[in-house]
Amino acid sequence: MPLAPIETGHCNVDLKPSPIEPSWIIEGNPEARSYLLSTSACGTASTFIWSCTEGKFNWYYDLDETIMILEGSIVLESEGMPPKRYGVGDVILFRNGAHAKWHVERYVKKIAFLRHTTPIGLGFAIRAVNKFKRRSFAPGERGFAGLVEAAG
Repeated sequence: MPLAPIETGHCNVDLKPSPIEPSWIIEGNPEARSYLLSTSACGTASTFIWSCTEGKFNWYYDLDETIMILEGSIVLESEGMPPKRYGVGDVILFRNGAHAKWHVERYVKKIAFLRHTTPIGLGFAIRAVNKFKRRSFAPGERGFAGLVEAAG
């Protein structure tokens, strides 16, 4: 079944338990919950709503994650970065390989955009192909089908 060209979602959804790795917890009993809002057709990007109750824990990132805090606040600490408080409306990018200590002071809710990283060479090739497509096709035309119609 083909994917819809536009999907919509909402931040006020019923979140499901999404436990933090127990060995990462530093203090307290943080309870995390999440809900998958969307996934890209290629499976390399997804969007989640995530919340967590009070506690301190480590987080290790194995992909790029950009977050925007929707409710509450956190204090983040990482190597080379002193502790800093972030709250509603703040946007943070965690790159693949990052490590951060999270301190959720009471409750936090965020939207998270996760993306698997591609090797640099492959990333250049993808950008070149996309640039070619933008220059070669009128808006709305797609790949080979657009070429056939233009030739036809």
